[in-house]
Amino acid sequence: MLETLDLTRTLDREAYVREVTQRQVQLRELGYQVYLQKRPVVILFEGWDAAGKGGAIKRITEKLDPRGYVVYPIAAPEGEDKTRHYLYRFWRRLPERGQIAIFDRSWYGRVLVERVEGFAHEGEWQRAYKEINSFERQLRDFGTIVAKFWIHISREEQLRRFEERKAIGYKAWKLTEEDWRNRQKWGVYEEAVEEMLVKTSTRTAPWCLVEGNNKYWARAKMLGRLVEILAKELKYEPGNPLKGSARKGAGKGSGKGSGKGAGKGAGKR
Repeated sequence: MLETLDLTRTLDREAYVREVTQRQVQLRELGYQVYLQKRPVVILFEGWDAAGKGGAIKRITEKLDPRGYVVYPIAAPEGEDKTRHYLYRFWRRLPERGQIAIFDRSWYGRVLVERVEGFAHEGEWQRAYKEINSFERQLRDFGTIVAKFWIHISREEQLRRFEERKAIGYKAWKLTEEDWRNRQKWGVYEEAVEEMLVKTSTRTAPWCLVEGNNKYWARAKMLGRLVEILAKELKYEPGNPLKGSARKGAGKGSGKGSGKGAGKGAGKR
């Protein structure tokens, strides 16, 4: 699946600013609908080291009400999480109704890093595909909106970003020996990613693959797709702030996402 992505796709600065501005305002409107309709939302990001997951998450949250979301950076399990089933630490971080949970890496570590690095034996990670699909099916049956993003970059672009991080003081902390070590296993990881995408991109929770060599393109595509997913699930079409178009909605309260209504509702949160 990865070979079908066109990593040469780019977006110029002017178009990027326009697109991101529009999508962020729409996301804020949709975030208010999440609260009104009491729908839990799970957004997860996977991708290569230095693919731009953190930057993508920042663009989602910049204009959201900070009371309405939480971001979970996922690393190796520790403490109690380490003594329980690998899905336990995600179950206990699932969002309440009307809240958004964003995962910077997720339960897919079971079939990626844990598989490649040998932290899970073959029987465990092979079984995980069915467990993950069942887990996501349960979330959807409960009414949770699930959005999954894989940000893909080339091996050459990853090296360029690694070298950039190494040379820039305030970015150097992002680069670790583990990143360099993982890079040596690119082929093995790529095989694991391909199998993961094939076996876990379901009608219930499909993957959205994002071409990430150009960060402007990647962020714009991700934001656009997220707006589409939320609008469809919430049955609410946010207005285009750049065109001054009227907001259109479906169901009760759909017109309250703007003006004085939005301010009053947000204040009661």
